[in-house]
Amino acid sequence: MKLKSIKKLILILILIIFAMNITNIIKFVFPIKHKDYVMEYSKKYKLDVYWVLAVIKAESNFRHDAVSNKDAQGLMQLTPETAKWVAERMGMKDFNIDMLKDPKINIEMGCWYLNDLKTEFKNNIDLVLAAYNGGRGNVQKWLKNQEHSKDGKNLNNIPFKETDKYVKKVKLNYKIYKFLYGK
Repeated sequence: MKLKSIKKLILILILIIFAMNITNIIKFVFPIKHKDYVMEYSKKYKLDVYWVLAVIKAESNFRHDAVSNKDAQGLMQLTPETAKWVAERMGMKDFNIDMLKDPKINIEMGCWYLNDLKTEFKNNIDLVLAAYNGGRGNVQKWLKNQEHSKDGKNLNNIPFKETDKYVKKVKLNYKIYKFLYGK
């Protein structure tokens, strides 16, 4: 057998092995971490589990100690201001910002907040995601502006590039999680 034929055979074998393991490779990049908490609080706050995983993936890539340049913290990247507001609404006693590093607390607070936004924006996931990233007040303003919303119910244009990318990223993550782990 010629060297060229051996190289082709090896390449074909590598491609076959890669194709057989592609799902495992993608699952490595899109893991399910903190599954018990995600399941518990997704159910408690009536959220799609894959949607919560997609948000966590986009926000922190499952790093419980993540801190953004805007001081958003933990898995679901809650800012101190939002976290204090959520803790108050949830009736949490003795809340402090360091608690956001605890996956259980962070996931519960993030899920509570997503559900609150879901209620406000009548289950419109694009609006919920835009509000989670860009602020609910901004989304309300954009809905009233013909430049961003033609019908006052949906956003045709998200003026914050970061928020626009974020919404698209979470929606893509959601499709991948649903494909990989959905029944």
